[in-house]
Amino acid sequence: MIQVRKLRTADAFREHVEALGVALPFADEVDTGLLASAAPPSGNRFAILPMEGWDGTDDGRPTDLVRRRWSRFGTSGAGLIWGGEAVAVDPSGRANPHQLVIGPHVGELRELLGADQYAGLQLTHSGRWSFAEPVTAGPNPVLDRRRPGRTITDTELDDLRGLYVEAAGVAAAAGFDFVDVKVCHGYLLHELTAAGREQFVIDTIAAVRAAHPSIAVGVRLSVFDEVPHRPREEDGRGVPERDAASFAPFGRPDDLAAPIDLVRRLVDAGVSLLCVTAGSPYYCPHVQRPAFFPPSDGYLPPEDPLVGVARLLDATRAVKRAFPELPVVGTGYSYLQEWLPNIASAAVAQGDVDVVGIGRMVLSYHDLPADVMAGNGLDRRRICRTFSDCTTAPRNGLVSGCWPLDPEYKLRPDRPELAAAKRASRWTVSDN
Repeated sequence: MIQVRKLRTADAFREHVEALGVALPFADEVDTGLLASAAPPSGNRFAILPMEGWDGTDDGRPTDLVRRRWSRFGTSGAGLIWGGEAVAVDPSGRANPHQLVIGPHVGELRELLGADQYAGLQLTHSGRWSFAEPVTAGPNPVLDRRRPGRTITDTELDDLRGLYVEAAGVAAAAGFDFVDVKVCHGYLLHELTAAGREQFVIDTIAAVRAAHPSIAVGVRLSVFDEVPHRPREEDGRGVPERDAASFAPFGRPDDLAAPIDLVRRLVDAGVSLLCVTAGSPYYCPHVQRPAFFPPSDGYLPPEDPLVGVARLLDATRAVKRAFPELPVVGTGYSYLQEWLPNIASAAVAQGDVDVVGIGRMVLSYHDLPADVMAGNGLDRRRICRTFSDCTTAPRNGLVSGCWPLDPEYKLRPDRPELAAAKRASRWTVSDN
């Protein structure tokens, strides 16, 4: 494997991708006019993707760090803010003790965004990954070994549906244009779907639409999954769990029939925009978030991360082809680094995706969309190199953010704690 930053020419990048045996769309000349053009409901072809914050108050309200992040979303140049941040519909469903919880305080976050940005709020319940009260869709031998929890009851699901409806009303009152009913990354609604209990998702969306017709509903969906991975003892490289055969993923990269059928049902229930993602950061992060450097509790990439990027873009293309009228937001672009604009331009031009979503890149380089659309050269000093500190820090009790490149975090007094956590990590990366 070789880091993308060392592929300094377009020819070098293309040759490397070809040697990997995958295909990525590539535009030699970035069509800035195309990327700046409207893709209803968005004003241009860039979106900021939702990320789980670890820097709210104990009771789930915004802090200055949260406000700073949302202010940067507002000046990013992106026309679509997809969720901005994962917000729990119930305190018991938080993935960490500093995740935001729904309440009137989300209104102050909407005020930090541009009035012309089409803005959504991601609503979530973390299920088995809830830090206080893990609940699951049912027994799963592989996942239960990692994070056990009790099976959620039908009565509890009825109550939870009401919380989603109530949360959507709060978001509408706060001025958000849509809510994202999150069905991805191994959280509760994703796990329910994988367990054949997707009717809860359908009914919840229908209930939100009936109660709050003024607010649109989107879904961020893991359209395929992968068996849980672990570090191989001898070198830390990611390998499937030994009993992976007992794990039944919802969707596979080469078989998207079930996810596409679910999308059809989601649209019938009232979903008007879709964000394509995959896998889970808890058990197969190389699928969901291709990176060269692993977080402290992870594993070394089992493949060149560009293979993972291609897999995500291929799945997005397949979904878009199946639903040409549905606005589709893609993911997986941050690892492309300098070549993100070229591939974004080509993917949009080919009709593979409507809007290009950017996640962790925005933590280091929040106004990259504005720079691209203005035809400016990218500032290499701010490009995310996927060091994974934005994951390592929270995994070790620190706040989320780009610690290597964002001055706000580079100067934090608790930075030595992050350095110590990284030194304690067992695995190192070889770049050859």
